[in-house]
Amino acid sequence: MVFDFCGTKLNLNSPQIMGVLNITPDSFSDGGQFNHLDKALEQAEAMIAAGASIIDIGGESTRPGAVKVGEQEELARVLPVIEKLRQCSDIIISIDTSKPAVMRQAVAAGASLINDINALHSDGALELVAELGVPVCLMHMQNKPETMQNKPDYDDVVEEVSAFFSERLSACENAGISTDKIILDPGFGFGKTLQHNLLLLKNLASFKKFNVPILAGLSRKSMFADIVNKPVDKRLYASLSAALIAVTNGAAIVRVHDVEQTADVLKVYNAVRQVNSSC
Repeated sequence: MVFDFCGTKLNLNSPQIMGVLNITPDSFSDGGQFNHLDKALEQAEAMIAAGASIIDIGGESTRPGAVKVGEQEELARVLPVIEKLRQCSDIIISIDTSKPAVMRQAVAAGASLINDINALHSDGALELVAELGVPVCLMHMQNKPETMQNKPDYDDVVEEVSAFFSERLSACENAGISTDKIILDPGFGFGKTLQHNLLLLKNLASFKKFNVPILAGLSRKSMFADIVNKPVDKRLYASLSAALIAVTNGAAIVRVHDVEQTADVLKVYNAVRQVNSSC
C-alpha cells in the first residue's frame, strides 16, 4: 500500500516509524525535554537520521490528568517547530491536535497529516479536514484524557473499537473525506486497562478489514509498568517487543520515542520477511 501524504508517497507495505516530538512541559515521557525550538529541531533531525518517516509534533499533553492548553498557547508551541522543520527537511510532518484552528494553521505551516486523538469529534473538525484535503489519523478513546483511566469498561474491547472505527469512517465519508486519506489508531492506553490493551494488540489484525493503514502507539506506555514493573525511562525493551508484535499483527506505522532502536528491530523484521527461500 502506497499512502499519499499530500504529494509525499510512503510505501506502507513495510512498517514505518512515526517519531514523537512533544513540545510540552508535561508529557508523560519526555515533557520539558524539547519545548525549546533549538532542542526540538535537534531531536527531529536526530529521529529523521535514525529512520523516522514521520515526525509527530504535539503541543498539548494527553496523559491522564494533563492540564488543558489554550488554542493560542498550543499554536505558539508547535508552529515555530513546524515552520523551521519544513524549511530544512521534506519529512512528513504530523500535527497531533484535536483543535480545528490548530489543524488549519499547522497544515498551512507545512504539516501534511493530522493526528487526532478525538477522531474529528470537535465542532467543525470533519468539515475542516475535508476542506484541507490532508490525511488524518483517527484514534479511539473512551471518555476524555481527564477521565479516561477512571475504570475503563467494555463488554468486548475489540468489537467496540471496531464499531467505533466503522462509525467514524462513515462520518468521514459523509463529510467528503476519502477513505484513502484515513489511518486508524486503536488508542492503546486511552481509556483501556492492561487487559484491554493486550487484547487489542493480540487482535490488531482484525482491523485490517477496514483496508486502511493501522497505527500503533505503544511506546513507553504505562501498561508496561504493570508487566515489567519499571519506570517510564526503563521501558525501552518492553516498547520494542510491543512494536514488533504490532507490525507482525498488521500495524503499518508505529509511533515511538526511541526511533533508532525501533528502526533496528524493524530492519531485522524486514530482512527475515523478505529473504528469498530459493537462495
